[in-house]
Amino acid sequence: MAKVLIYGAGAIGSLLGYLLSNVEGERKGQEEGLARKAPIVEDVALLGRRGHIQRIKERGLEVALLEGQVPLYIRFRHCFSNLNGLGESVFVPDIVVVCVKTHSLPAVLREIRVSGLLDGKLKDADFVLLMNGMGNREKFDLSETSIFEGIISVGVKFSEDGKIELKGDGKTVFEAAMGEDTKRLLKARLEEKGFLVEFAEDFKAQQWKKLFANAAINPITALTREKNGIVLSEHLKGIVEEIVGECLAVAEREGYRFDEEEVLEFVRSVASMTAANTSSMLQDVLNGKRTEIDSINGYVLDLAKKHGLKALANEMLYALVKAIEDGAANV
Repeated sequence: MAKVLIYGAGAIGSLLGYLLSNVEGERKGQEEGLARKAPIVEDVALLGRRGHIQRIKERGLEVALLEGQVPLYIRFRHCFSNLNGLGESVFVPDIVVVCVKTHSLPAVLREIRVSGLLDGKLKDADFVLLMNGMGNREKFDLSETSIFEGIISVGVKFSEDGKIELKGDGKTVFEAAMGEDTKRLLKARLEEKGFLVEFAEDFKAQQWKKLFANAAINPITALTREKNGIVLSEHLKGIVEEIVGECLAVAEREGYRFDEEEVLEFVRSVASMTAANTSSMLQDVLNGKRTEIDSINGYVLDLAKKHGLKALANEMLYALVKAIEDGAANV
């Protein structure tokens, strides 16, 4: 049975830990002692922040899938807060799903190289980068092994250490180029828990579509501190069109042409379907964390500069979010 390591078990990563496991989880009320009788996952390991991992070791991972429903709990045989823990364990992953923020990829790459595990437990593993933004593969230049990318469209809230809440689900798209064994595992595990999966030959085009939505929704919600539905405000209609138009112009110069009206309708539909969700960028701003603005609007700006284009709306959003980041860092 293939083994999966979730590298970056935050909100999305922890959810993936549950989705890719071969267990359903145990529903227990607080008064019943939480996860003492919950099933133990053997084939998926989590690597994340120390406090979160320690809580999972003590009580299991609490997953709230539906509002008002009793949450489920699962325990993981293998949980690590660093690569030393993985190296000292008996767990040997076949697949490493990397769920960190894009700006953390260079540090993760250094950690992996320094650990020496590329000559050991990670030697034959496939790496799957599953995160927002574009340009991720370029930041994770791990030529010694196979690297693939994916896009996951779910809303997940990190409530507290050891606890996550699903706020909305959508389709997960992976590169079709990955190996058949990996594809079979990902498809089987996600679909058996009710999540849609697609393996796209035109994966780069899928990435662009996700970026169009993120470039508008994420910074607008982060700046207004409102849920995703704010993007549908009539007052913001022209701004959203300007943001998306700039992204489309850059994508076309990169060889990807999209119909503007179709893309705008897609962005509005995402905002509508996730209207009650708190975007990941807003969560980062509220928590004083660094956002993924560099790999979203910042990515658009880099390509606009490359092609001699102006992208003033994206530039303004980027500058405002970076100013918030700097302010939080100086508090």
